Amino acid sequence: MEGFGVHTSMWTMNWDRAGAEKAIAAAVKYEMDFIEIALLNAPAVDADHSRKLLEKHKLRSVCSLGLPEHAWASVHPEKAVEHLKIAIDKTADMGAEALSGVIFGGIGERTGVPPTEKEYDNIARALQAAAKHAKTRGIQLGVEAVNRYENHLINTARQAVDMIERVGADNVFVHLDTYHMNIEEKGAANGILDARDHIKYIHLSESDRGTPGYGNVPWDEIYAALAAIGFKGGLAMESFINMPPEVAYGLAVWRPVAKDEAEVMGNGLPFLRNKARQYGLI
Repeated sequence: MEGFGVHTSMWTMNWDRAGAEKAIAAAVKYEMDFIEIALLNAPAVDADHSRKLLEKHKLRSVCSLGLPEHAWASVHPEKAVEHLKIAIDKTADMGAEALSGVIFGGIGERTGVPPTEKEYDNIARALQAAAKHAKTRGIQLGVEAVNRYENHLINTARQAVDMIERVGADNVFVHLDTYHMNIEEKGAANGILDARDHIKYIHLSESDRGTPGYGNVPWDEIYAALAAIGFKGGLAMESFINMPPEVAYGLAVWRPVAKDEAEVMGNGLPFLRNKARQYGLI
């Protein structure tokens, strides 16, 4: 998962044949090393079509998701395993390298009270089973810490590390996100340092989810910390400008966060790439 990538939300959140063709062509145009594919409906994905497109353009990929409510691992661990196995198989069939994101729960999952040990036990059990299946397919699994408004279970890098160590599988890693870190961590660098032994992937997302470099994320602190730990994983720009209603609701994206693709890719992408070069990360 090395290199510089982009989340396909820049162009589509619907990974059908048309969405795949549009996003892959655009990613190639911007000379990305890889793309992150959102598996909102994994069973419907034409994996063979995606694999052929990716291979044709020599573009690497990872996949990501959040679990639907009927498969939230904290409540329904068996259903979570079933859902994750399907997504893992689609990820492998597309030739992608990892399945990451909120693989432990849902975007919008909150009980109104602190997490319980039972919830964490259920999640660990589900992820252990999913990791075992993923290993048979050569797939790594990423646990993304997200902010308290989207999920009440894993909000910080330390919590992600605790879950990974609880699961105890060598193909499970920490996935951080600068948008969430800007809310939850006591200093972005501290989150990266907490995850230093497990982090393999990071979303580069601005404080309003818009154009990187035009918000409040402390980018020099982020990049300096990544350089300090010798980070060699995937750097993925994430900006949400094409949100279907159900996703916008979960992410609380109520207004345009950027003018258009040209603004984000024309200004935000060079900003992030230049910072990565400045700190020796690409």
